[in-house]
Amino acid sequence: MPASVLAVVLAVLLGAMIGPAGPVWWRVPLALLDHLPLISIDSGVTDREWSIIWDIRMPRVVLAGLVGAMLSVGGASYQGVFRNPLVDPYLLGAAAGAGLGATLMIAIWDDIGSDWPVDPVPAVAFVFALGAVAITYLVGASFGGMRTTSTLVLAGVAMVSLLTAMQTFVLQRNSEVVREVYSWILGRVSTARWDDVRLVFPYVAVSCVVLFFHRRQLDLLRVGDDEAVTLGVPVTRVRLIVVIAATLGTAAVVAVSGLIGFVGLVVPHMVRLVAGASYRRVVPLTVAFGAAFLILADIPGRMLTAPAELPIGVVTAFVGAPFFIVLLRTREISR
Repeated sequence: MPASVLAVVLAVLLGAMIGPAGPVWWRVPLALLDHLPLISIDSGVTDREWSIIWDIRMPRVVLAGLVGAMLSVGGASYQGVFRNPLVDPYLLGAAAGAGLGATLMIAIWDDIGSDWPVDPVPAVAFVFALGAVAITYLVGASFGGMRTTSTLVLAGVAMVSLLTAMQTFVLQRNSEVVREVYSWILGRVSTARWDDVRLVFPYVAVSCVVLFFHRRQLDLLRVGDDEAVTLGVPVTRVRLIVVIAATLGTAAVVAVSGLIGFVGLVVPHMVRLVAGASYRRVVPLTVAFGAAFLILADIPGRMLTAPAELPIGVVTAFVGAPFFIVLLRTREISR
């Protein structure tokens, strides 16, 4: 556990220190210490440079940490509920629903104007993500999805296909917004503000707390539904609570950051390789290492193509796709 905390602290410091503009990198930790209570250090950082650190770099670092933590623990929880290590938090249609909602809002943005008290794109993406998962769950339940996870997974596949087709239709009818939509789909935290952090933090906090207190039940679900029932676990209720908690947090972060793939797949497997398969360790460790992973993944995106930025979803795909292939190969060999 101390190693996970250290990883988060180091990732936050690196994320705050590195950027195309701002003070010399080694002055950033001094500036952060100087702004702590009861500590006074001459960091040599000007007010303008501190504004770059605090108002530009830190919001994206914190938001990346929240997104990475939520996607990681959501992926680990989904893998436990469905007893399949190859699923991710987008399984039941959260990503496809958010993508359709964001596409619709971006397509009609010019028609509705910009006189909104809040940005409607993440708000609508959030609602569509929750709606997609709710419909998937209702469809799966009506065909026995409460008794077997395979029905629920198939319902999710069907829902994702339907929502993706609808999104493609909207893009075809509004080709002028394709670039903006794909920029959102590829994921980004470059436009992060403290308002975004305050918006998603309650959802991430509640979701992580609920999943943390269901660690034991997730361990019991690993042995099978029948065995879990014998051990006194209300399987249907636990599965519903875990799915709702993981989906709520996932929908919130996806609505703000866009679709960032492979985080919910890569990080849980890395944690299991190091700490074992018990969810008593996997859940808290995926929160910490997921946050550190995405903060670090954001750094190449802002440096490799400066002054332009590479979408963070591209970076995670470069890491996640080879890992996924190796994982499939390893599972095949183990069989």
